[in-house]
Amino acid sequence: MAGSQFLRHLSAAVRERLASAGSTLNVERGVLLCQRGDPGDAVFVILDGEVEIRTSSAEGREVRYASFGAGAVIGEMAALDGGVRSTDMVVTRRSRIWRIPRAAVIEALSEPAAAVALIAELAGRLRAANEALEAMRTLDLAGRLAQFLLSVTAERPLAQLTQTEMARRLTASREKVNRRLHAWAAKGWVSLEPSGVRVNDRGALANLTNPGGQP
Repeated sequence: MAGSQFLRHLSAAVRERLASAGSTLNVERGVLLCQRGDPGDAVFVILDGEVEIRTSSAEGREVRYASFGAGAVIGEMAALDGGVRSTDMVVTRRSRIWRIPRAAVIEALSEPAAAVALIAELAGRLRAANEALEAMRTLDLAGRLAQFLLSVTAERPLAQLTQTEMARRLTASREKVNRRLHAWAAKGWVSLEPSGVRVNDRGALANLTNPGGQP
């Protein structure tokens, strides 16, 4: 828990109480952790793995909002106001998740540092959402793919995702993503490996995230 951007701001005593109040979930890929309309009776800390936040449109089209990995706290909005879940949470990699009941989280927020940390966490997510909307408005597929790769390889150079998964997250066709990646591989900017895409030249990809950058 100390590795979480939010929970690390809590005192050791409060983290211990949260740990005691919670329970571990070992969840396989593809499992629905919770769905839209479920009660907001808990928050989840991703110990390892990945969870995607998404929903479906009235036409049945899947709409993805974000993915969160190790250290992230998810499901806090409904837990804070006691309402129902507004989106689905789907495990996209085999994950270990700590489930903390709402009552324990509300008690922890009596610490001023915890409340400020949560506000900062929510503000950061709002900023990321705004950046994603701006990218959709101003960047072509090359720019959005470059931005995505730079984001998921911020800590290590290998993006362990299939091209189909990348295309789904970018709301693009796999064929277009494949063509772009092969063009970049020919230039040496990335390497296409069995386990994913390795970024070799972050500067070249960063240039594509500026409107008008060359693919």
